Order: sequence, then structure tokens, then C-alpha cells
Amino acid sequence: MDLFERVSEDIKTAMKAKDKVALSTLRNIKKVFLEAKTAPGANDTLTDDAALKIMQKLMKQGKDAAEIYIQQGRQDLADEELEQVKVIEVYLPKQMSAEELEAALKEIIAETGATGGKDMGKVMGVASKKLAGLAEGRAISAKVKELLG
Repeated sequence: MDLFERVSEDIKTAMKAKDKVALSTLRNIKKVFLEAKTAPGANDTLTDDAALKIMQKLMKQGKDAAEIYIQQGRQDLADEELEQVKVIEVYLPKQMSAEELEAALKEIIAETGATGGKDMGKVMGVASKKLAGLAEGRAISAKVKELLG
């Protein structure tokens, strides 16, 4: 069962359970998936890789929105966003711990032969491909800067 079908099935489950947060989040995900499937050039298909990228983007948007709400003193809205993020996280691969990320980046740095800050672009190119879905871009970038700096 691909991710699109899994989300569709989970919508039914959320309806039966009367879980409003999960239901609205999953419906939004499905809407974005359908938009991606019907986009020009998509040939009415959505690969799991593309679906994962969409979900990661939605998760990042939710976290960013929650951060803004917290800055504006709207904890109630931030909590709603974070609940939706929890629903999305269920579908994403487990994120790497800080130690796992550092070990993977040290390996990539050795592999690319990077020696300093000027090689950051080279390392980031390889790291973003290898670690896609396993760590946030921000975390990867910060750790690469730390290791090369």
C-alpha cells in the first residue's frame, strides 16, 4: 500500500474514531497529494518519494507556524499546529539523533575530502541527498558548519 492509499484509509479510521485533528490533517494531506497528482506533467501518479517530500514540507510549515504563534503569544494556535505535526510525523521515517547525524556527516566529509568552510556546498549537496527525510535541512546545515568551521 503506497502512502496515498494509506492516508486515504487512515481518513476512514479517523472518521470512525471521531478524531477531528487527525481527520482535518489527513484531509489536508490528501488534498495536497491530489494537487500534486493532477499537476501538469505528473501523469496522474504520485511516488512515495514525492509524497514523503510533500509531508516533510507540511511538517516544516506546521512547526514554523507554531513558532510564529508562540512568538505572538498564541499558545492555543501553536498547540493546534503541533498536534497536526504529530499526525504527519507518523508517516515520516524516524529522524536521526544528533549523534547519528554527526557520524553520518563526518563520513560524508571524509568521502568528499572537504577541509574547510569553502567546501560546505559540496558536503551539503551530498548530505541533502543521502539524509533526505532522516534529518531537517537546518540541522544538517548547522552541523556541517560546526564540523567544517
